[in-house]
Amino acid sequence: MKFAAIINDKSRAAGRGGHGAVWGSKKLKAIAVRGHSKPKVANEGKWREALISTMKKIKENPVTSQALPKYGTAVLVNIINQHGLFPTRNFKTGVFEGAEKISGERLAEEYVDWKKQKEEICWGCPMGCARYTVNKSGPWQGEGGGPEYETIWAFGAQTGTDDLEAINKANWLANELGLDTISMGHTIGTFLELAEKGLIPEEKLRGLKPVWGNPALIVELTWRTAFRSGIGDDLAEGAARLAKKYGAPELAMVVRGQELPAYDPRGAQGHALAYATSNRGGCHLRAYMISPEVLGVPKPVDRFATKDKPALVKHFQDVFGVVDSLVLCKFTTFALWTEDFRDLLNAATGFDYTVEELEKVGERIYNAERAFNVLSFGDGEEYDTLPKRFLEEPMPEGPSKGQVVKLSEMLPEYYKLRGWVKGRPTRAKLEELGLGWVAEWLDEEGLLPA
Repeated sequence: MKFAAIINDKSRAAGRGGHGAVWGSKKLKAIAVRGHSKPKVANEGKWREALISTMKKIKENPVTSQALPKYGTAVLVNIINQHGLFPTRNFKTGVFEGAEKISGERLAEEYVDWKKQKEEICWGCPMGCARYTVNKSGPWQGEGGGPEYETIWAFGAQTGTDDLEAINKANWLANELGLDTISMGHTIGTFLELAEKGLIPEEKLRGLKPVWGNPALIVELTWRTAFRSGIGDDLAEGAARLAKKYGAPELAMVVRGQELPAYDPRGAQGHALAYATSNRGGCHLRAYMISPEVLGVPKPVDRFATKDKPALVKHFQDVFGVVDSLVLCKFTTFALWTEDFRDLLNAATGFDYTVEELEKVGERIYNAERAFNVLSFGDGEEYDTLPKRFLEEPMPEGPSKGQVVKLSEMLPEYYKLRGWVKGRPTRAKLEELGLGWVAEWLDEEGLLPA
């Protein structure tokens, strides 16, 4: 085994007051470990049983065995649009008239290179949702990995664009230039609404035509953002800072400063609560409530109802914390759940977790994350919210017409279930989870709720 300690003399950081310790005082930036031996499974018999059981479930589930392999994550484009929560033109509405043109079905039929796609698939994956696409001609000729559902939405419906080749090109550019495609496309949509309202000065545009549905615009702005050229310098700061700079912070559809992804929360109340309480801000993967609320997995629930959603959101957040810590793909959760992950973990390691104990691990993770946020920027109930557009402006059309997010109906019960007060973990909850030392840390900073 090779061992390397990566040292950066400039990595030393000042410690927080009152603790007497200096973060990074050893100037240790990171530790890299490279091994060459295959780890041994603790119980090979139980491991084989667990693998056979989980693979059977994955092969029998229509999402993991048919939809994802055939159409990739973009299979969601038509599904989400048909339910009326496909965010369009900066979340003004949940229905995009050009959805069919940018759908996963069209992508698979006209743009996927199936031979090269095999090279994109994650090693050993039984689903193979990855795409490898090619634009054979035209102004955006080229090829590369993707795009995923979120990318198609961000560069597509969010900007009013139904040109799939332009979306492909913008995606490849973002990948090459190191840009997050959700934030990039989302921020372009924010920019377009600002421009629509006359809030972007003409001299900032440098020849751009900032109108909805301009395919050349999304490609050009991806370049300009990466190189911080002209208005790209402002877009590089993200939607929240962009909207604030030009006098309309309410036009930034963000949570904790992070751009929301491809589901309008007015069309799914549980997903709305998951957005609002996500420890890392606008994110669909802290608790993917689209599974039960739209896809009916593991069982369908009323997407417009608020009753029982706090408990379901907490449950998903805790389980997803486990999945992340096991370094597993979230798409496995369409077919598998805690008992399956428990069996795999116990067989591989020799541990003896119960389902309840494993989910308690996820709860511990979620509370530790929230405590980190409290220490970092004073996180709490004022951050557990959504933009006013979702809370006050009813969905104007489509299957989710008339809906607003009823966050106030769900947050109190969510806090009660979490054992939090005003969005912050209590001493009792932290001690119950074996995080008493975290409670002491919060208490020293005056951040522990009474």
